[in-house]
Amino acid sequence: MKLRVVVGEALRSLGASMSTTVAATLTVLIGMFVLGLTIGLGTWVLSWSDHAKRQLLDKVYLCQSGRPGCSGDATAKQTEQIRLMLARDHRVKNITYVSKDEALARMRKRYPDLVENLTYNPLPPSFEVIPIQAEFTDDIRTDLLTAARGGTKPAGIESVKDGGEKARKVVRVGSIIEAVFVVGLVVLLIASTLLIANTIRLSIFARRREIEVMKLVGATNWFVRGPFMIEGLLCGLIGSVCAILLLLIGKQIVLPALPNWESDSSDIQALAFELTALMILGAGLLLGAVGSALTLHRFLRV
Repeated sequence: MKLRVVVGEALRSLGASMSTTVAATLTVLIGMFVLGLTIGLGTWVLSWSDHAKRQLLDKVYLCQSGRPGCSGDATAKQTEQIRLMLARDHRVKNITYVSKDEALARMRKRYPDLVENLTYNPLPPSFEVIPIQAEFTDDIRTDLLTAARGGTKPAGIESVKDGGEKARKVVRVGSIIEAVFVVGLVVLLIASTLLIANTIRLSIFARRREIEVMKLVGATNWFVRGPFMIEGLLCGLIGSVCAILLLLIGKQIVLPALPNWESDSSDIQALAFELTALMILGAGLLLGAVGSALTLHRFLRV
């Protein structure tokens, strides 16, 4: 019975203060719409950053006759020692051996014009070393080139390539993107909370006399707070659902009309729309209810 009274009071209040209700709902809609855009765009950019980082690796080129700094081909023993050295490194995720023939086949596939008139295979065998984190590529290269006695290059290794400045730039850009996304999301949530709370505060301030009367006749804090929290929930629910519908329209109509909106790589994707919608709905309900409860606290001191 008490719940029915609280819900009925909340519905009555929504109709009685329609202007402030609309204002609160629109505030939630705008906040959740911007939040949805931030999550969608931010997670896509993070996905692109992770994809770029996954392309970074160290290439350990093995010696062969005629190559600079090599007295002959790397022996089977030297090759195995290098492989074991890499396998014991805790920063290494995966090691792939690329033979001379496989390296030439890859070159023919990627750059057929360059190898069209070759009479022999000039490419050396190598190890492709994928690190656990892209940030480790430079350290792995440095440590590998100084792993032998006296800080020299181990026998059998011609050179180690890690992508150079381009790889380091990708790592720096990826780190900046992650930091900006996290900071932006936190700032947006704080701004949305303050904006929604202030809008709800206007609604409560307009009915402060009603709250004082209810307190004076013996109503408990939770009986007074209940209708306002339900109002906040309803405003949050309606605003969030409208924001989700707007985002869905943008996803189905606006996004496909943009040129080159689809990525060539299947692992570059934004967060699933269903999960984004659930996050928006949960955030809208939480902000509406908590904003009402916290804002109402000062008016309950009668």
